[in-house]
Amino acid sequence: MSLALLCPGQGAQHPAMFDRVRDNAAARDVLDGVGAVLGQDVFAAAGAEARFENALAQPLLCAASLAHWQALRTELPVPGMVAGYSIGELAAHAVAGTFDTPSCLALAAQRARYMDAASPAGAGMQALLGLDRTQVQSLCALHGAYIAIVNGRDHFIVGGELAGLEALAGDARAAGADIRPLPVHVPSHTPLLQAAVPRFAAALESVAWQQPGLPVLAGIDARVVRDHAGKVHTLSAQLAQTIEWAQVMRQLFERGARVFLQLGPGTALARMVASAYPCCEVRAVEEFQHLDGAVDWVQRALVRLQ
Repeated sequence: MSLALLCPGQGAQHPAMFDRVRDNAAARDVLDGVGAVLGQDVFAAAGAEARFENALAQPLLCAASLAHWQALRTELPVPGMVAGYSIGELAAHAVAGTFDTPSCLALAAQRARYMDAASPAGAGMQALLGLDRTQVQSLCALHGAYIAIVNGRDHFIVGGELAGLEALAGDARAAGADIRPLPVHVPSHTPLLQAAVPRFAAALESVAWQQPGLPVLAGIDARVVRDHAGKVHTLSAQLAQTIEWAQVMRQLFERGARVFLQLGPGTALARMVASAYPCCEVRAVEEFQHLDGAVDWVQRALVRLQ
């Protein structure tokens, strides 16, 4: 039985997202580093109304995962795998040691700029629950939208231009689906962002790469990324390609992960794994008042599953 770490994507940013690591010495370099990248205090950035905009959100989310990991890494058993959701995949590579924290934070800022520049005006994303993939794909084809993320058999994130998304939502509700608009204005993981892919690939090529100490699963195909070319490809291609998160969760499970800890803000990834694999032990750091509670839980969970 092994521990898997999960690094979240956008949506759960909040003003207190760094409170558990505010005074942690091991996390200080991460907090100072993201402050330098953003040009403002990290705690002020986390509380800003613009924290859901790419320019703030993507560096903040990487910093949150990395700061919590730095604070926990000497106390936790060595994880067996790490995976990240959307921008979280970039953080996952830094957690694994593929590149260092300054490189990760700089890449997060570049990723945000390239995505914003490629995005059409009047676009967005929404969650769609209650239909299967064939039904959702048909609605997307009809309304010029795209499946951006597959979270489960009947749980999807779709992206596109707002007029098409509005029409799709109407048809989906008529078919019995639940639609939830997301606070995102860039249709990530859809072909509408294809122009950002080569720019981000070039940025990835410019950083110093290392051999990671932990396996990282790619979001676009749920495979372990082993070589340099594969890492550049998967991290850049995902900007304009569907994230197969349901497959990532299955691969983590099939490779032996039975204890899952979500880093960073929110609990969404933990809730998805717990729902899909109720036999596993799953928590998020935000469920604990203090990080030592998370450490104690992981240790006990691994013992319980032996």
